[in-house]
Amino acid sequence: MARRNGDAEQDHQIEREQAYVDRLYARLDDVREEIREDLDGALAERGSSARDLVEREARVQRLTERSTVLDHAENGLCFGRLDLADGQVRYVGRTGLRSPAPERTPLLLDWRAPGARPFYVATPADDHGVVRRRHIRTERRRVTGLEDELLDIDGDTSGLQGEGALMAALGERRTGRMRDIVTTLQAEQDAIVRAHGDGVLVVQGGPGTGKTAVALHRAAYLLYARPEIARQGVLVVGPTSTFLDYIEQVLPSLGETQVVLQTPDRLYPGIEPTRTEEPEAARLKGEAVMAEVLARAVRDRERVTDLEVRFDGDTHCLPAAAVRAAAEEARRAARTHNEARRVFREHVVRGLALEVIGASYRMLQEVEEGLEDELDRFDSALSRTADQVPGRVEAAGTEVDGVVAVHELPHVERDLLEDPEVAAALEALWPLLTPEQLLADLFSDTDRLTSASRGLLDETERAVLFRGPAEEGWSAADVPLLDEAAELLGVDDSGARTLEAARRREHARFARRVLRANDLLDEETDEGGAVDPADLLNDEELAERHAARDHRSFAEKAAADRTWTYGHVVVDEAQELSAMTWRSLFRRCPAGSMTAVGDVHQGSGPTAIATWEVALQPHTSARVRMSELTVGYRTPAEVMAAAEPVLAALDPNGRVPVSVRSTGVSPVRRRTDELAATVTEVVAESRAEGAVAVIAPPDVAVELGAVLGAGTDLLGDVVVLTPVEAKGLEFDAVVVVEPAEILDGDRGLGELYVAMTRTTGTLTVVHTGEVPDVLSHLVPE
Repeated sequence: MARRNGDAEQDHQIEREQAYVDRLYARLDDVREEIREDLDGALAERGSSARDLVEREARVQRLTERSTVLDHAENGLCFGRLDLADGQVRYVGRTGLRSPAPERTPLLLDWRAPGARPFYVATPADDHGVVRRRHIRTERRRVTGLEDELLDIDGDTSGLQGEGALMAALGERRTGRMRDIVTTLQAEQDAIVRAHGDGVLVVQGGPGTGKTAVALHRAAYLLYARPEIARQGVLVVGPTSTFLDYIEQVLPSLGETQVVLQTPDRLYPGIEPTRTEEPEAARLKGEAVMAEVLARAVRDRERVTDLEVRFDGDTHCLPAAAVRAAAEEARRAARTHNEARRVFREHVVRGLALEVIGASYRMLQEVEEGLEDELDRFDSALSRTADQVPGRVEAAGTEVDGVVAVHELPHVERDLLEDPEVAAALEALWPLLTPEQLLADLFSDTDRLTSASRGLLDETERAVLFRGPAEEGWSAADVPLLDEAAELLGVDDSGARTLEAARRREHARFARRVLRANDLLDEETDEGGAVDPADLLNDEELAERHAARDHRSFAEKAAADRTWTYGHVVVDEAQELSAMTWRSLFRRCPAGSMTAVGDVHQGSGPTAIATWEVALQPHTSARVRMSELTVGYRTPAEVMAAAEPVLAALDPNGRVPVSVRSTGVSPVRRRTDELAATVTEVVAESRAEGAVAVIAPPDVAVELGAVLGAGTDLLGDVVVLTPVEAKGLEFDAVVVVEPAEILDGDRGLGELYVAMTRTTGTLTVVHTGEVPDVLSHLVPE
């Protein structure tokens, strides 16, 4: 059978593009080999100074990162071509490639480069100088198809860039992992991706609008375009660990590794929430007023009172005025409780030491009363002694008249600190606190809770927060409170710094001994005046050379450091975050560079917000900008029409996204008396479509998971999730079970809206009782 001319021309164009793609892969292989050789050379360098080693490690890191980028670019290296009106041709792909030196001609533009932007935004009405845009489909290193768009013609278009490629991508089966959309970004999405990174960008978007994908591509773009952000990295916060599993490959596929993925309840390192919080307690713990409650709780632990201690057989008292002066000085000297504690103790101990010396001197006066001549001669002698100071000495509000032996103060202070009774008294005045200890003491002691919250919370609210001694563990709602407490308490690391300095000095001494012991310097030539290598390096450089290296990845180091500051923060399902969680996030990004994406209509937790302004403006002085995604790419029109009454009940002014695709299959419902059997049957019927999700209320989900032998592993053919666990995910087919029970929750309408809009294909609702009014329009099956 003869081939049509159009088919022959398509084959010819594919051959031409294959030749160019082959050239790109050949260059990719060459660059990889160059990097491998450079990396081997860098690793072999020994260096003669600490600076050399630092520079070597920086070079190794750069080469390793570039190698990773090229590895991830292997699949789908080139996916687009732009033919410009001036005759230029630009190829667009996952990374940039140039020809070898000296020409260094651009062979492939990184999709984030300014020159690649017309690939995403050019239209017939505004062609950006583009005559033709070509989408190149590949499978591994083989070109499998092309799609051309001519932009120098008049006429209406769908408004979709690369409609054929987009529809093909949307029609692919789900794999349990999110794919990047770098080849099919639409103009409204691209505008968000490339928006400048200053301030907070809020992206509101309904189901299927690509909020998550856009946010991740924006992170990749900012890491590429803003070196200062790349140096500090990006924090991506998602609602659940299941969600993070779903998106974890997107940024690496775009060549970015300077990223930490985290859930809100893991922001405080070392704490894994194990306790379920009642909704009212979770809501209250999330309110901004808790920051003031915690600040008061810390201040309450800094007691100002008379200090009376027994030392060396005598009772000594430091008046409250002196303790207050020490506290004020400590607060001026340090920002946090534990850092100020050291200053406070220094001042109080100095005051006590002067009291002890003063008491000894007064006793001497009493014993030698009447011996004026001898005492005069004694005073005269003391005044001529260099380590004696006559007159009045003031410290922490304490005055001692007479003569004070200055050289005795350090000894007395040391003895005071080593005395158990004195140490206990000092600890009672200004204790060393951990965040965990502060919160446990606060929530389990009615007196402490009342003192810290007086005028801020009422009795009912205090009762909600109170925890009995049997209530162990931490909840997700406690995590931002622990983070706030850590910020208030701080860490007094002066002792650790002293130990580290001593350790480094010992490393330097050891290094010098090793250099000499290993015959690095020949003794005979040494006598002749040769230079000892050990003498070429100072102690700091020697310590650097022999210090243990931290080989953890960027993500591991940043995630373990509560004080790490990021260049940018991406928050998905941001409508769920409490005020206290926002405070935690802005501490991690002082510059206020954030992208917050979500849908206020899909809020389901006790801390879900009604408006974005309420969520963000109290926490940052950075500019807050709003953007909205209005086109639904993933969710079929039939599903959005079925979910529209739920949205209307939730918000009469709410608008569903405009869907670009239709399956021709309307959602249906099944009523049954045998829930497990019916769900099993529907799942079996749906598995032919691809990945299936059963979304049900928590108790029902547990039961069905056991029956179906399925859980939350997204790589399985069938998963069983609650509406909260399903947030942000997508499946080929969805079975929503017992919608009436879902609606019984505090945020039932929002959870039902989430559950119904997770599918890219079919939707089946299974129920045992009467169908809720908002679903009565569904066709019974």
